[in-house]
Amino acid sequence: MKILNKFIVAIFALVMLVFAVTSQAAEEAPDALVKRISQEVLDIAKADRQIQGGNQKRVLELVEQKILPYVDFQRMTSLAAGRYWREATPEQQKQLTAEFRNLLIYTYSGAIAQVKDQKLDFKPFRAAATDTEVQVRSQVLQSRGEPIQLNYRLQKSAAGWKIYDINVLGAWLVQTYKGSFSAEISKSGIDGLIKVLSDKNKRLAEDVAKTAKSS
Repeated sequence: MKILNKFIVAIFALVMLVFAVTSQAAEEAPDALVKRISQEVLDIAKADRQIQGGNQKRVLELVEQKILPYVDFQRMTSLAAGRYWREATPEQQKQLTAEFRNLLIYTYSGAIAQVKDQKLDFKPFRAAATDTEVQVRSQVLQSRGEPIQLNYRLQKSAAGWKIYDINVLGAWLVQTYKGSFSAEISKSGIDGLIKVLSDKNKRLAEDVAKTAKSS
């Protein structure tokens, strides 16, 4: 009985710990969330010798661990696909989201691989406590050249705040892809767009594999 009681207490403690961590993540303010993950990624990228040496595989691992849990790829993909999203089957939506997700991972990884001495500067955050969609504005400061504008759009969900769009130098990522998505779907349909993204991701994956072998 004592062993059973200890087991029950241990399980209860574990559940409470998980609940506490989940609650803390869900309650984190959107600007605090973006600042935290941005600074963590920047600090790791600067300190990691493999990343500084051009190891793309290590960069991908960093993105997977530190960024992906806070991005709503399904909403991002649905916005980029526009009206065609509603015409796609559930399976097509799933495939399109997966391919777009992989493309964005490779794109973001390429940016992280260029990190050297950059610093982050966040603008004053303006939002009401009841807002469920907000924008966090920042810029990347470089030792040479003008600052790079980098803004984020986030939506509040049951799991906490999630990023669903990024603005670099005045251009929103979703809007940028929306035109090319629409053109490809008009020409070859949803499956055609999925194939184009899949082929591009395969080429990018091959490049990563080559980089890993040479490093």
